[in-house]
Amino acid sequence: MCKLISIACLAVFICTSVFSTSRPEADSAAADARIRKVIDSHRSSWGGMNVPEVDGQALHDIVLQNKYKNALEIGTSNGYSGLWIAWALSKTGGKLITLEIDPGRHKEAVAYFREAGLDKYVDARLGDAHEFVPAIPGPFDFVFCDADKDWYENYLKAVLPKITVGGCFAAHNVSEYSGWGGRRRGGFGGGFAGSFLAFARSFANLETKVLNLPGSAGLSVSYKKAEK
Repeated sequence: MCKLISIACLAVFICTSVFSTSRPEADSAAADARIRKVIDSHRSSWGGMNVPEVDGQALHDIVLQNKYKNALEIGTSNGYSGLWIAWALSKTGGKLITLEIDPGRHKEAVAYFREAGLDKYVDARLGDAHEFVPAIPGPFDFVFCDADKDWYENYLKAVLPKITVGGCFAAHNVSEYSGWGGRRRGGFGGGFAGSFLAFARSFANLETKVLNLPGSAGLSVSYKKAEK
């Protein structure tokens, strides 16, 4: 009888262990499918001021590969890039603060975050980044800037002291070329923020490059190697 009880207990333990390990995987797969459905089903909404999918995927991968947890997005638009960033943060256990000045785009983004099940990973704020970015305390390990291009240098100056060593400042529409020529010259880079690249490279504690991504609209990444 004791032997039968022992066997039964062992069987229950094995079943419980298998269920407990497979359940998180199933939940993660379901969450991924939900997010992917939102991204795919609203493709007609992702034009205009949003990043192309290759850049969104790159943002996701940077956050996930570096296990970043404290992210700031300057320029939400209607939430496309934020979906990619928050998707990665849902896996690292982090959170995104994203800022948009336009009430309509802000409202639309909030709805998409909720539909994707990512709203608990996103703090979407409505306001002026010129005032918000210098005032927010941080710290951040990942910052994505896709707002007014002529203010990129000011954003970097304001947020750099709040970025942790090893963190990243990513900027959109930044290219080795001027104007929008990057996309046409082999599909790498492009944008109006070309002068920002030289500015970012002037910091000795930053390692800056433009990602070589076919189909990109120009994405620079500046990794903070030291405090100063």
